[in-house]
Amino acid sequence: MKKTVMVMGTGAQGGTIAMRLNDEPNVEKIICADYDLKTAARYEKMLHKAVAVKVDARNAEEIMEASRGAWLMVNGLPPDFNSVVMDVALQNKMHYQDMASGPVEGIDFVGAVKRQLALDETFKAAGLSALINTGSAPGLVNVIAKNAADQLDALETIDIYIYDGIWTNRFIPFWWSPETAFGDMAAEPITFEDGEFKRVPPFNNPEMIDFRGLGIRRMVDHEHEEPVTFGLFFKGLKRANFKYGGPACELAESFFRMGLLGTEPVEVKGASVVPLDLVCQLTPPAPSDPETIQEALSQGMALEEGASLVRVQGEKNGKTVCLDNYINAPGLTEAFEKYGLTHESFLTGQSAFLFSKLFVNDKINLQGVFPPEALESTAREYYLKQAAGLGITVDEIQSSRLFHTTTGSLKTR
Repeated sequence: MKKTVMVMGTGAQGGTIAMRLNDEPNVEKIICADYDLKTAARYEKMLHKAVAVKVDARNAEEIMEASRGAWLMVNGLPPDFNSVVMDVALQNKMHYQDMASGPVEGIDFVGAVKRQLALDETFKAAGLSALINTGSAPGLVNVIAKNAADQLDALETIDIYIYDGIWTNRFIPFWWSPETAFGDMAAEPITFEDGEFKRVPPFNNPEMIDFRGLGIRRMVDHEHEEPVTFGLFFKGLKRANFKYGGPACELAESFFRMGLLGTEPVEVKGASVVPLDLVCQLTPPAPSDPETIQEALSQGMALEEGASLVRVQGEKNGKTVCLDNYINAPGLTEAFEKYGLTHESFLTGQSAFLFSKLFVNDKINLQGVFPPEALESTAREYYLKQAAGLGITVDEIQSSRLFHTTTGSLKTR
């Protein structure tokens, strides 16, 4: 059956999804919806299946009207809009996909995830699927974690380590919204331990991780969805963490220690100043169009390195086993030269598209609301094979310990 897909929000990720869907034989029409009609219209001109519409996501009726007849709703908006877009998907009888559960103002990540999962029975009753958290992290890493966990007799821990060492000679600390980046880093991360979710201080629990081919890098706890959904969906799991590192993270940590990421006004020479507002005002925005990306690259790279590691540990055949899964994808220079995108937009956008591809090719048999780790093994295998075709591959390294130990855990390079 030919399908109509609505992409709500045609920024970097939504635009990438729309462009990829244009080549899918099972897709008949792509409704590119955005508050900025010029942004959506760009894809209508580029893609023969695309139709541009202006939609204010704060107005549910506008979303309802624009999405009538669509089979799948791909929500590329900030997570604050998840509730209204999910409600529209239910009313218009559409399958649903989004990129993240949080951050949502006034709700922690546990609450943000559970708010979506609370609609599980409603989507099931409607015969619909709602796949949440579908980017690279969360998203791709969830698929990898589940594949690794399925190899074990007993699961103990899952750790996600994302190291971003992209640093141009032109000062650009973040390749996504600085406001979002600083806000995320100053937030209290959620970890999962012994069946409970715990909030920990920002930049908590520094850990030196020895990445294959890169060496030892400092990583800290970071606010993300994975420990939440892992804790809810992985049976027997004892611990789950998400850690982040890199020069931008170190910059943010220094600002945090100085109070510069605070949201309460302070008096400065008779003026009232919100530190975070000042920092965000002075931080250069992330380049978003090919011209500004090229300009930044033309000034050269001070550092270009990175690592994405999914580490899953448990028992197999009576032995303690560690499965290290490394994600291979283009860096900034390669991603721009080949695709005209940043490394961030490439990996997140392609990973998200592949979940849309699962939908339009009828590879998802589950109904209700669920994250990627809940997908069936056949869907996960299809996903990873298609990812390899786009240049996103995974190397798995297995190590084991012959006898149990009562202290520490097995870690491998």
